[in-house]
Amino acid sequence: MSAAASNDKAGYYPWLVWGLAASFYCYGFFQRVAPSVMVGDLMAEFSVSAAALGNLSAFYFYAYASLQLPIGIMIDRWGARRMLVAAAVLCGAGSLLFAKADSLTMAYVGRLLIGAGAGFTWVGTLKLTSQWLPPKRFAMVSGMTLMLGMVGAVAGQAPLAAAVSAFGWRETLSVAALAAFVLALLIWSIVRDRGDDHSNVDIQSESLGMLHGLKAVLRNRQSWYAAVYGGTMTASVLAFAGLWGVPYLMQAYGLERTEAAASTSLMLIGWGAGAPLAGWVSDHIELRRLPMLVSSVIVLMLFSILIYTPDLPLGVARTLLFLHGFFNGGMVLCFAISREHNKPEQGGVTLGFVNMMVMASGAFFQPFIGWLLDVNWGGSMAGGARVYSVQTYETGFLSLIACGFVAIVMALLIGETRCRNVFVAGSN
Repeated sequence: MSAAASNDKAGYYPWLVWGLAASFYCYGFFQRVAPSVMVGDLMAEFSVSAAALGNLSAFYFYAYASLQLPIGIMIDRWGARRMLVAAAVLCGAGSLLFAKADSLTMAYVGRLLIGAGAGFTWVGTLKLTSQWLPPKRFAMVSGMTLMLGMVGAVAGQAPLAAAVSAFGWRETLSVAALAAFVLALLIWSIVRDRGDDHSNVDIQSESLGMLHGLKAVLRNRQSWYAAVYGGTMTASVLAFAGLWGVPYLMQAYGLERTEAAASTSLMLIGWGAGAPLAGWVSDHIELRRLPMLVSSVIVLMLFSILIYTPDLPLGVARTLLFLHGFFNGGMVLCFAISREHNKPEQGGVTLGFVNMMVMASGAFFQPFIGWLLDVNWGGSMAGGARVYSVQTYETGFLSLIACGFVAIVMALLIGETRCRNVFVAGSN
């Protein structure tokens, strides 16, 4: 590495690069959870059931998850900067289309475009992190990225609920579209990839090498253990905090929408606080597997108490929401350990695969829980939208309990790396 590059890596610029990329991830998370505070509005606007609404929200995840493998390859090939700029433009276009939707099909397309653009945010940010910041800080910075994402998620709860109540959901999402275009301009103007000059690269050879890397990642059982761990740990956050938590709390505790959204935000705030701490602890003790196992056990226990303890006081429920999110922050280690179980040059593909599995959990469980709600629906309606009982929600959330047990099994199966890449002798 040249002296100039070393100086850049030691200064403020690497953190500026990370900050802009992570801000886009923050925006993506805002869009991810936004439908949770519009459940009644969207069901009434488009005359849909819970399953259809879950499907509408999940279109974000369909695009996001299905694109993760090609996204990893594209980012490895063309660089994170170019891909993030194009992705931000795509998010802005999708948000604007969703805001103007006059049919369910148009809304589907809007959410699909938002999910496709947001799909670049996590892998792109971590790719830039690996280029500009020290390897020994990767897990901690991954957690910091997730923490910033939670800022967006919290903004997509109570503040968004207040904005929707004051201005309407269409106007609010139109403003969100403008924010995406501003991010695209900032990333294009400021962010640079380290070593992103591909002008002399043999594209055919490069592509074949990446496909070979993808095959290697998919053949590695440790990649699958880490990916399934991440997906099953994240399911409760994406399905509960991302969509069904707000109407559940409104029904279970008689809360208004803004208050229920603020309560659900506690899970996201806890997730944002716990993720960087989990990364720091893991880096500090030089262990991955033990923190992952501890996190999965505690998360299952807390969610079970939150949903299935009769007459749970609201204050206790809010505390459990925060603690659940806090300990769920340990899921971020699946990204670090998956990289450490694969060759360094396969970093983008590895992160893309793991993130695909993580987001697939939202793509599946949001509509699946909606389907379970419809199957057990008692026939109640309010304001043109279906109303589901607390018992109906409890039945739907059993699927998330099953995820908790799977996460524990994955943590037991995954191999310890001691925070070192197993393919690099003497790595640190």
